[in-house]
Amino acid sequence: MSSVSPPSPAILPAGISDLRPPDWKDTAGKFIQAHGAGVMFHDGLYYLCGENKDGPTKPGGCGARVDVIGVGCYSSPDLVHWTDRGLALKAVADDEGHDLHPGRVVERPKVIFNGQTGKFVMWMHVDSWDYTAARAGVATSDFPTGPFEYLGSVRPNGLESRDMTLFQDEDGKAYLIHSSDGNKTTVIAELSDDYLRPTGRFVNAFIDRWMEAPAVFKRHGKYYFLASGCTGWHPNAARSAVADSIWGPWQELENPAVGPESEKTFSAQGTFVLPVAGGVEGYLFMADRWNIQDLGTSGYLWLPLDFDGDRPVITNPRSL
Repeated sequence: MSSVSPPSPAILPAGISDLRPPDWKDTAGKFIQAHGAGVMFHDGLYYLCGENKDGPTKPGGCGARVDVIGVGCYSSPDLVHWTDRGLALKAVADDEGHDLHPGRVVERPKVIFNGQTGKFVMWMHVDSWDYTAARAGVATSDFPTGPFEYLGSVRPNGLESRDMTLFQDEDGKAYLIHSSDGNKTTVIAELSDDYLRPTGRFVNAFIDRWMEAPAVFKRHGKYYFLASGCTGWHPNAARSAVADSIWGPWQELENPAVGPESEKTFSAQGTFVLPVAGGVEGYLFMADRWNIQDLGTSGYLWLPLDFDGDRPVITNPRSL
């Protein structure tokens, strides 16, 4: 969601660390359903939007899936206390050919606000149950909580699109970053001024690197990229890279995770990096702890992301 740093509380408010069911609940006491999520700040509140997987886990193209329910939305004044705002985007049960039909796949939704149009824009990975459609879907709303109107899907610039994220630069330009070519290649694609379509300008930023779960953010004029390897629902060592331009060239760095279990990113897979402003500059690394046996009870891991020079560093939560 938005990469612009809002005024906010401390770098990492108490209560955000190593989150897993049943520990992380909304203000009504229910487990938060926002997997593969991102966070946006707007008019004094944080908005968390992610996959609602509160249904039976079934066999699927990556070994497991949950029928599409929709994109859950939560709001918070402090990143700790989250109020359920319902489904920002709902499944379409009565049309088997629709991208949002329960029998298909909707993953990694991200939302940004377009100041020119006044619209909130959501992009997401939409796919067939066996992951052969490989498309990116887009929806808009007048409100951060929805309801979002689904506009359709594309293969951006004619390319496959699976795991993806959005990045909104300080100049208002927005970019769709997505895995392509069977996940061999990571593509960075410029979006139109209304954020509703690719402009045709894109770059194959990482070729033959086999990455999923991309996240992009900016610090001190440099662009940072985080991702995972390709092992499905199973954790692996995270990747990181830095560039002076969103178009690259990108210099790959070391695994940002350090300490025990860093080779599996502390049993997690990243989904988003949120710049958090306050008394001291800080960044929040957001990740999912997937439970392939029951995806709806998958946990969460939110940790501070620090820096050693230009290298992003995420420390083992057990050492915090």
